[in-house]
Amino acid sequence: MTQLYLIRHGIAADRAEYSNDEERPLTEIGKKKTKKVASRLKAFDLKFDLLLSSPLVRARQTADILKDTGLCDDVEIFDPLVPEGAIQEWMAWWDTWKAEKGNRGAIALVGHQPDLGNWAEILVWGDAEERLIVKKAGVIGIELPESGSPVGRSLLFWLAPPRFLL
Repeated sequence: MTQLYLIRHGIAADRAEYSNDEERPLTEIGKKKTKKVASRLKAFDLKFDLLLSSPLVRARQTADILKDTGLCDDVEIFDPLVPEGAIQEWMAWWDTWKAEKGNRGAIALVGHQPDLGNWAEILVWGDAEERLIVKKAGVIGIELPESGSPVGRSLLFWLAPPRFLL
């Protein structure tokens, strides 16, 4: 089975400081906390076969920290991970990836809330009600089914706010 890790970006600069939300970077505290979370994930012997990141600066910085910690070898920008991105686009991508690579391994997605929480709800329960909250630098782990649609058929195996990883 494929393990999917949904990781929210770290603490970012205040919205009021940036006219363009896409350009908000991680704060120094956000970088420090994200590095600690990444080191803890590495201590759990996690290794992602692929890491897809939202193109927004704070998500890319988070993804780079994960890569620099040795959790993955490569980061790819994936536009559907922008705020309000469509899970259907990711599922189409996953069908192609699964056909090419097989249904084994670990994939990480670095994105935004409430989207990551909603995607997790859709995969596990089939519908999003904005009940799962992914804290900044938090992680959700989902096991995807071997065949068929993952919607409503996936298994939530990990929901960790950063305070449990620090």
